[in-house]
Amino acid sequence: MATIKQIQKLTKEALVILSALGVPLTGLTERRLEKMAKAFLAVAGMKPGFSWLQAKDSASDGGHQLQSRQVIGFMNAHLSENISPGSYDDIRRKDLVLPVEALIVLKSAKNPDANTNDGTRGFALSPSAARVIRCFGTDQWEPELHLFMSGKAVLAEELSRKRDLARIPVTLSDGHVLSFSPGNHNQLQKNIIENFLPLYGFCAEVLYVGDTENKSMYANAPRLAALNFFELAHDKLPDVVAYSLQKNWLFLIEAVTTANPINELRLRTLMQLTEQCTADVVYITAFPDRATYRKFAHDIAWETEVWLADSPEHMIHFNGDKFLGPYARS
Repeated sequence: MATIKQIQKLTKEALVILSALGVPLTGLTERRLEKMAKAFLAVAGMKPGFSWLQAKDSASDGGHQLQSRQVIGFMNAHLSENISPGSYDDIRRKDLVLPVEALIVLKSAKNPDANTNDGTRGFALSPSAARVIRCFGTDQWEPELHLFMSGKAVLAEELSRKRDLARIPVTLSDGHVLSFSPGNHNQLQKNIIENFLPLYGFCAEVLYVGDTENKSMYANAPRLAALNFFELAHDKLPDVVAYSLQKNWLFLIEAVTTANPINELRLRTLMQLTEQCTADVVYITAFPDRATYRKFAHDIAWETEVWLADSPEHMIHFNGDKFLGPYARS
């Protein structure tokens, strides 16, 4: 069993490596530094007593990667931590954010285009960084470090270009083009804007749409305010908000790939929030396909609509007395 001294030694070495590879350490608390170092060690598969030659990367052992909860599990099992599995989001947002920005850790090694919220995303050492890390404590450390750092700007530009090529262009009705980050959720939002609204929106214009990486990607705040729409609080907003002047309808649309359709509780919340809205409100849950819809069909609220991106010219009406349209507010 590892001793506290062994863990402390390995943690200090990890911080030396991270600093040398360009991770800024100044201004961070001791606890923040410790957690970052241990998360980094987990991603590298480094246990007390291991040599740095044993560091694993995304190309070794069939592609070594750990999901956030697995990182926590490794830290608890091997690095004397006692972190709740419910704190998994801290791994992405705090503990590994700097190593990711420094191009040492890949945040979605096997699937770079995965959604930010995709639970299958796994962290791994980049092969180029791992090559340097395995040389720590040897004569090759300095030359390999110099080589890695000198090519870093080029690597950053290359990764940025690859990321841009994978982005999803979305064209609004007025010709305005947005650039969504890659992923199934944003692809579905693109389908809503470019396929659903032209078919069923009665010339609706998009007033708000978020992105998994930028929740305020597009918002026409003055237009929303003119409709007495509720304050743009990200935790309450639907994924897409569009308005038809022709019908005076406001479409509140949830794009569902993994969670959060418009169920009875969500419908009640949205109805309360739009109580003062001067437009009639239509509530829609959009799914990419029937298979995804079937998982949530029993949760869909009555007096709402469902649209499937793979059958764009059809809708499912959870009512019985009418087709697409708003309902009287009770």
